[in-house]
Amino acid sequence: MDETTIGLLHPGEMGAAVGQCLAGAGHRVLWVPDGRSSATAARAAAAGLTGVGGGLAELVRRAEVIMSVAPPLAALDIARQVAGFGGVYVDANAISPATAREVAGIVEAGGASYVDGGIIGTPPVMPGFIRLYLSGPKAGDVRDLFDGSPVDARLVDHELRAGAGAEAGASGAGGIGAASAVKMAYASWTKGSAALLLAAQALGRAEGVEDTLLAEWGISQPGLAGRAERAAGSAGAKGWRWVAEMEEIAAAMAEAGLPDGFHQAAAEIYRRAGDDGSLEAILTALLSPP
Repeated sequence: MDETTIGLLHPGEMGAAVGQCLAGAGHRVLWVPDGRSSATAARAAAAGLTGVGGGLAELVRRAEVIMSVAPPLAALDIARQVAGFGGVYVDANAISPATAREVAGIVEAGGASYVDGGIIGTPPVMPGFIRLYLSGPKAGDVRDLFDGSPVDARLVDHELRAGAGAEAGASGAGGIGAASAVKMAYASWTKGSAALLLAAQALGRAEGVEDTLLAEWGISQPGLAGRAERAAGSAGAKGWRWVAEMEEIAAAMAEAGLPDGFHQAAAEIYRRAGDDGSLEAILTALLSPP
């Protein structure tokens, strides 16, 4: 398709990977260097992104599409910062359907069209590593931006919105919040179960039966001890941003009439975990609440 000018907010690890895929598909991808770290600048350069002088206002002026890929806590603030943008605004943050609708209200009030997005996968830019779920009336247009790129962009269709019928929008994609719901349901298990696993081993340690628990895992749950090691590494590297994601999942559960306590507890696990990343350090931190 023709080159589209896309503003990316912001090129973190995942954002830079998505931006690299868009640039590789022939689009011009802009970002704002002002106030960003040297590590961010290096990622942006490696991804083939174009820095914009003049700050966010210049990016908003030049972009036809803005894509927000940031920690969940920043989603609403970023939407407010681009007030007056009149193109297509894609929120691909890990937020609840209710937060997605709130973001939509903000950007639509300023004249933008909103597309809900949910990213599942890991940042390496290779086919099959990133799936981007999209919903909303212009979701098909956003999917087309990724044609020929490693990102597998998928519309969330009526199958996930029983009885939606014609309200789903002209693109055939589900309504606003549908893509975020996929992300919330998926991460509720992947990241929620990782937090539970760390808590289970911490409980074994607290009660003096950790060795017995690990032996039983070896008999009946082979591989679980190794998964706990990997969960600790992930918690150390990314737990700081998963706190808000778990809280968004808890809100989504509550909105659906489901118990929210699982993921409020998971948020607390990641809040306590710290950034060491070793299983020993994580277990110590979990058993030493502030």
